[in-house]
Amino acid sequence: MKRTTIHISAALALLLGIAACTQDEAGFLPEGAEGTPIVFTVTGLNTAATAAAGTRAPVDGNWEGVQSVAVRMDGTVKAYNVTPSTSDNTSATLTSDEPYYWTNHDDITVTAWWPYTAGETTPPAVVVKADQSARKNFEGSDLIVAEEQTVSYGNPTLRFTHRTARVTVVLTDYTEEQIFVRLTGLSTENGNPTVIAPYYDKGGDTYTALVAPQTVAAGTAFITCAFNNGKVFVYKMQNDTDWKAGEEYTYTVSLAAAEDPGYTVSEDGKTYTVYNANGLLAWNEAVQKDMTLNCTLTADITLPAVADGESNWTPMGTDYDPYNPYTGTFDGDGHTITGLTINLPNQWCVGLIGCLGGKVQNLTLAGAKINGSYYVGGVVGVNFGSMIGCTVSGTVKGNSFNVGGVVGFNSGTVTGCYATGDVSGHSDVGGVAGRNYNGTVTGCYHAAGEVSGNMNVGGVTGYSSVSMTGCYWSNNLERGIGNGSTEGATKVDGTTVTWQNAVDAMNAALQNAGSEWRYELTGALPTLKKQ
Repeated sequence: MKRTTIHISAALALLLGIAACTQDEAGFLPEGAEGTPIVFTVTGLNTAATAAAGTRAPVDGNWEGVQSVAVRMDGTVKAYNVTPSTSDNTSATLTSDEPYYWTNHDDITVTAWWPYTAGETTPPAVVVKADQSARKNFEGSDLIVAEEQTVSYGNPTLRFTHRTARVTVVLTDYTEEQIFVRLTGLSTENGNPTVIAPYYDKGGDTYTALVAPQTVAAGTAFITCAFNNGKVFVYKMQNDTDWKAGEEYTYTVSLAAAEDPGYTVSEDGKTYTVYNANGLLAWNEAVQKDMTLNCTLTADITLPAVADGESNWTPMGTDYDPYNPYTGTFDGDGHTITGLTINLPNQWCVGLIGCLGGKVQNLTLAGAKINGSYYVGGVVGVNFGSMIGCTVSGTVKGNSFNVGGVVGFNSGTVTGCYATGDVSGHSDVGGVAGRNYNGTVTGCYHAAGEVSGNMNVGGVTGYSSVSMTGCYWSNNLERGIGNGSTEGATKVDGTTVTWQNAVDAMNAALQNAGSEWRYELTGALPTLKKQ
């Protein structure tokens, strides 16, 4: 019995030894309350550049200023503190007060990123700051990530990469002191800025910005330089270029070869101040991507002539959509745009501005030629905003309904505006507005041209659901309002009602509306003047 017992005990000991060996070979760690805390070594931000000078090179950097990163494992995100571990800050150690723990020797999959906002479960979209002139904002735009990396027990290292591209501008061949340098015409995807003020290390000629990865089309004016002598120059991209994450792009700009773009951009990137045709067309291109961009004219502008059937302008907000109109301010500042030509016979919402939810004011269009389908106007196709002190001369044509000399369809405010020239369409055609639906039209007129159509045609408006105030017409029609309300429109016949009578009444209406605009009669027809 004793021998048997001894053999059994030996057998049990052998089995336990085998079990222990099997457990160790499986990779399980010695028992403990939590196991071993996971401490990461991080690298990757100071990769040596290998590309030739002036071409792409990996963006360099270090861990200085990065205090914590997000670390995700198995769907859980924790914050880890960053401690630089080398004298040049190119490597660091990640630790946490509430760390992850090793439970065995198996490899793990980790995603980490910076900057980190509590509650995030994935790296955020790449969105950089518009004003990177301050170093804090410049560094704050340097988003980094270690994406789905395999980490081993013996070497828990994460290699981070930059999620932004680095654009460096080096200026040469200039003598005047520069006021500012901007990156312009940038992609606004995910809410990124269309204009960036780069970081400038004072005393040099180098400007640097971090941008979201994007494609820059050939011909894009992506660098703008302004100088204290009032000159502004732009540098255009020579070829289609992809700015890739983690790479640097250096552009050496000779101001001797730069072009005058015809505009300047405000510090916040929201207002173009335009002084020639190139500048106006540049704004027209930029606003297609950001329909909040303001425009202020500082000079009269003549747009380039085009062949019959072609256009020299693209309306912004060309869908009949009150939730997606142009919402900025277009301020003519008393100046004239000559030669606006739009030939889009199959397009809805046609005019200088296709669909307006903002404001257009103090503007004259001379010699305009506008041709569209529905909702066609000299200044605005569809108005949900405010039109003040706008005048149009030329022709406005639509092959369907809602066609007006100033505005095709109005549900906003039209104050102190007039049109001269021919207006034609199918239905709801008016010298000032094609259709006024619950909008306000005050102190406006049409003259010196014919208004024609098949149905609902009026000297002032083709159809109006509400009364207008102090409006006049002098054209081929006997009805001021083709259909709907008949109040507020009076014909100037030259005897019973003269243009002086009209000026007095329109000015009274404008004054009652609180407008700064007044008409004056110094020639055959009234003209507008801001008080």
